[in-house]
Amino acid sequence: MVVLQLQVRQHPPISGGISQYPHATPPLQRRRNLSFRAEALPSRTQRIMESISVSGEVGGAGGAYSYSALKRLDQLWSSICSAQTVVQEPQKVVSSLPGLFSHSDLADKEVDKFDVLVCGGTLGIFIATALSSKGLRVGIVERNILKGREQEWNISRKELLELLEVGILAEADIEQATAAIFNPNRCGFEGRGEIWVEDILNLGVSPVKLIEVMKKRFSSLGGVIFEGYSVSSICIYDDAAVLQLAEGNILSSQLIIDAMGNFSPVVKQIRRGRKPDGVCLVVGSCCRGFKDNSTSDVIFSSSTVKNVGESEAQYFWEAFPAGSGPMDRTIYMFTYVDPQPGCPKLEELLEDYWDLMPNYQGVSLDDLEILRVIYGIFPTYRDSPLPAAFNRILQFGDASGIQSPVSFGGFGSLTRHLGRLSAGVYEAISGNFLDSENLSLLNPYMPNLSASWLFQRAMSAKKQSSVAPDFINELLYVNFQSMQRLGDPVLRPFLQDVIQFGPLVKTLGLVMLTKPQIIPSIFKQVGVSVLLDWSGHFGMLAYYTFLSTFIDPVIRPLINTFPAEMEYKWKRQLEAWKYGAGLDYKMSHSKISETETGIGTNADS
Repeated sequence: MVVLQLQVRQHPPISGGISQYPHATPPLQRRRNLSFRAEALPSRTQRIMESISVSGEVGGAGGAYSYSALKRLDQLWSSICSAQTVVQEPQKVVSSLPGLFSHSDLADKEVDKFDVLVCGGTLGIFIATALSSKGLRVGIVERNILKGREQEWNISRKELLELLEVGILAEADIEQATAAIFNPNRCGFEGRGEIWVEDILNLGVSPVKLIEVMKKRFSSLGGVIFEGYSVSSICIYDDAAVLQLAEGNILSSQLIIDAMGNFSPVVKQIRRGRKPDGVCLVVGSCCRGFKDNSTSDVIFSSSTVKNVGESEAQYFWEAFPAGSGPMDRTIYMFTYVDPQPGCPKLEELLEDYWDLMPNYQGVSLDDLEILRVIYGIFPTYRDSPLPAAFNRILQFGDASGIQSPVSFGGFGSLTRHLGRLSAGVYEAISGNFLDSENLSLLNPYMPNLSASWLFQRAMSAKKQSSVAPDFINELLYVNFQSMQRLGDPVLRPFLQDVIQFGPLVKTLGLVMLTKPQIIPSIFKQVGVSVLLDWSGHFGMLAYYTFLSTFIDPVIRPLINTFPAEMEYKWKRQLEAWKYGAGLDYKMSHSKISETETGIGTNADS
């Protein structure tokens, strides 16, 4: 158990408000000094985090656990939320130069040559290994030691098996990396009822073990890892992409894959420092000492919108058994916000977390041993996925924005898209289709991702909103209730962050039939402009569903007869239709149940 000790300095007694000692500070000044010392006292979050031994912080989202790293992230978050209206020109990392690299001054300084260089190894190692398995020479540049974080990734087995289908893992590797399995899994909203599902985000995968397996596999395929190296600049020539490391090394390749995450310097240059359209703030902990630790919460809300600093927030929870011990449990609290002045800092959220988590889990904080404190910022943009802005550079994983705006962390979306992306990258390199236009076909417009923005907006609390404080919970309850009534084919894809046209239409239709009075509040909550924008994506979702269902079967048999570049483009187009409509998702056989209190038993409750 963590024991927090505070040292209290003893002062001589003061009688009648007048000091008994000569040269004493006047009472008013003394009160100011006492106030200053009180303000300078460490927060509960600081005391907790500094009492925990932290070692081996790694790259990637959620790879840092120290208080100093928290403060640095909060400073970054404050700069994002600043009232600054003039967009600053970010540091120029990528330059496009005319001519051939082989004729340049840098050619004589080249250290090594690759088919593909992947910048950022935490998620990048998966596509690096997939490309190596296809016979390409691949290098990884990672500024830290390439190892997974201690905190587990939660994922469904169905998603994890995608790595098996791509051919970069064996069944035994998956079993070795799986640290925890738990069922059933709960969805609930402030006493309105609960849905229990099985096999949804019910695996805890150890990133340490999984990435170690991937490193061995990658190295056995001839891959090269540059650990402890940072990207300094990238020069794009007609015949190569040249990566200059901060340490002075110069590496060349046909293609550079940017897997450096949400805050990639390349992404900052492409977006020109523009504020994200929405942000998911996440805090949490992994603690030891829970008695009931066999089930998980996929999403749970135990309160209405509340004031946090100068803004408002709707808190949601996720909770999972951890693989480090039978009494260990990971609990996340997250909220969706617009990055504006006055937004809560992560440390403020953690202060609320320590207050609210014990009641949510039915435990006392004093009875828990806090193993880790977890936090993260996940920015999202409406124009995602991010098209290629340069020749020979492609964004991947979190850097590409391929994940849904309502999710945090990109491992699940990575597994779903890895087969498509690795095959497409291999064909682009083989055919030398490495210009920005052709590479952008690998990160195409996907209406199902864009349609998710409505849910992100609906789950974001708005300051001075005219809707009731419990509206968000009510809206989510009504939607989940409708999906539960419609069954597995509707609810299960949604819980795994996949939006499909048919299930969406059925859900919206049932909501309007059973709870029509909620519609005016939806307009107030998300705004007319957001609804109009969403309507366009909803229409495109229907269009992509039609194209993938009826036009794809007509075109696919003819593709092999097309010229090489046309074949490449049509393959990417068919993938865009399929994935953009969510039709890559295939059902697995698991069940959904309702509790006795009963989502689905009382439509008007």
